[in-house]
Amino acid sequence: MREFKRTDRVADQLQKELAVLIQREVKDPRLGMVTVSGVTVSRDLGYSDVYVTLLGEQEPERIKENLQVLKRAAGFLRSQIAKRIKLRHVPELRFHFDESVVRGQQLSSLIDEAVTTDRARYQNDDDYQGTGQDGDQDADAQQSEETR
Repeated sequence: MREFKRTDRVADQLQKELAVLIQREVKDPRLGMVTVSGVTVSRDLGYSDVYVTLLGEQEPERIKENLQVLKRAAGFLRSQIAKRIKLRHVPELRFHFDESVVRGQQLSSLIDEAVTTDRARYQNDDDYQGTGQDGDQDADAQQSEETR
């Protein structure tokens, strides 16, 4: 069983606190519905990479604008974290857009598209051959009755 490192525990706590702080304390109207999807902390706790997703909007200029707002609010967020978490040194916050959600949606849509084309292809093949899945089962049942 893997033991948790201190950096993992700090990252988890930072993620929880940042999610609440960004949602409740950052009052910038340009900031959209931002969620903190992950945090990684360097081994020396000098900096942390905060990965965020933006709900609903995936336009590059909108993403860039939200990251700029978060970057400007980093000092405020860091001071609030210092009040909430007992650390000797609060890591510097670096915000990044997490593209894994967008990539997952793209992959999911590709899989759905492949499934529908396969269904259409098999349905057309069955129509062409004159037997569907039920026809194949009927043929098997008929063959087993003849052998009796």
